[in-house]
Amino acid sequence: MKDILEQLEARRDTARLGGGQKRIDAQHAKGKLTARERVELLLDEDSFEEFDMFVAHRATDFGMAEQKVPGDGVITGWGTINGRQVYVFSQDFTVFGGSLSETHAQKICKIMDMAVQNGAPVIGINDSGGARIQEGVSSLAGYAEVFQRNIMASGVVPQISVIMGPCAGGAVYSPAMTDFIFMVKDSSYMFVTGPDVVKTVTNEVVTAEELGGAVTHTRKSSVADGAFDNDVEALVEVRRLVDFLPLSNREKAPVRPFFDDPRRHEDSLDTLVPENANTPYDMKELITKIADEGDFYEIQEEFAKNIVTGFVRMEGQTVGVVANQPMVLAGCLDIDSSRKAARFVRFCDAFEIPILTFVDVPGFLPGTGQEFNGVIKHGAKLLFAYGEATVPKVTVITRKAYGGAYDVMSSKHLRGDFNYAWPTAEIAVMGAKGATEILYRSELGDAEKIAARTEEYETNFANPFKAAERGFIDEVIMPHSTRRRVCRAFAALRGKKLQNPWKKHDNIPL
Repeated sequence: MKDILEQLEARRDTARLGGGQKRIDAQHAKGKLTARERVELLLDEDSFEEFDMFVAHRATDFGMAEQKVPGDGVITGWGTINGRQVYVFSQDFTVFGGSLSETHAQKICKIMDMAVQNGAPVIGINDSGGARIQEGVSSLAGYAEVFQRNIMASGVVPQISVIMGPCAGGAVYSPAMTDFIFMVKDSSYMFVTGPDVVKTVTNEVVTAEELGGAVTHTRKSSVADGAFDNDVEALVEVRRLVDFLPLSNREKAPVRPFFDDPRRHEDSLDTLVPENANTPYDMKELITKIADEGDFYEIQEEFAKNIVTGFVRMEGQTVGVVANQPMVLAGCLDIDSSRKAARFVRFCDAFEIPILTFVDVPGFLPGTGQEFNGVIKHGAKLLFAYGEATVPKVTVITRKAYGGAYDVMSSKHLRGDFNYAWPTAEIAVMGAKGATEILYRSELGDAEKIAARTEEYETNFANPFKAAERGFIDEVIMPHSTRRRVCRAFAALRGKKLQNPWKKHDNIPL
């Protein structure tokens, strides 16, 4: 018996070494952790239960029969993050460059199936050279099997991808279908075709970092949701994100202890909106001041900064926040901000996370660039996402809510539950100056008359009371009481039940 136990331990030691000490040292030299170190850092101490440690590939071509490494380039299993179950796979670059083989894919598929069955998130750590060429179409089939599971798990369990090395070719489509993608600056990249192919086909000279690095995907393409300086920081942030999320669509997000009075008044909010309607202010200040302990977890911070998305807690409960940002493009909605917010709203709705919307929007961004690139269809995505959502929805209009953008931003007409406005809110078809020039076109030559007409329009319409008269605003509230009002609104909505008509699925304007 003792011999068998020693043999088991020896086999485990071999599996734990992956591609060998030399390759582990090379991984460390690049400033990267090994696949196993990443799993240990991500999960609670001693909570990891590994599956398929001894699985090896079955390929025999190109001398592969002599090159078998236990685990076959990916570590899979489950563990806990702050005591809550998650399933994890971590690709091991020290084994065949982390390339995906038939058995490598089967290991990933196994834990994804278990995650869906048992209702727990899937976290994938990607560090792979792509499909294993020696296995040909079998490795491509393996990718497709993983893709199919990403699709089936979507909206059922949260899926998080962490890119910690190369992720190229067909491999990029698995993370692309997950809910959140995090990258590490200067050591991870994602692209469908690499710099060499790009140069050959289009004659463009570009580095891997410029083509698909963390900065590119967080600022330009919106493929990634966050970029971090190193592996450790990225994994700590993943742990923090998981804390906000439910385990599956069958459960609510966790309720955490909080030490912040739900009735707290924040007097500084009374002077947050400047006297001049065209002067910007930072909407993030409002978000942090009404959140429990000022804790705000922002998603896609570097992309489409004219809209802010992320998670806060109100009375210990997770709430998704969408807010126009007057500091950027005056808070206008455009193609990028509509896409960013629509995806976030749909995630929250899929996992029963209530949505809080702060509105200060002068309209959609005008211009040929926006119209030619389909702002109509992209703006409709956000409109569709809000209208479709059945979760509790609370909206606070702080200043401008003009035109179609007023409708889009979780208005009463899109089944908003509680719609509040500050006294500084201006709810109208358009700004006073533009409206006056249309209504009194015949008086445009007389500056005094136009000024008087503009002032008259402002008095009548640049306020929240016309909308409140119609019942489109439930209450005009004092800015300092925003936290108390929002907390009470969400508390009142905890028992909300709303169902959309039966359908196979909707046809959101993609």
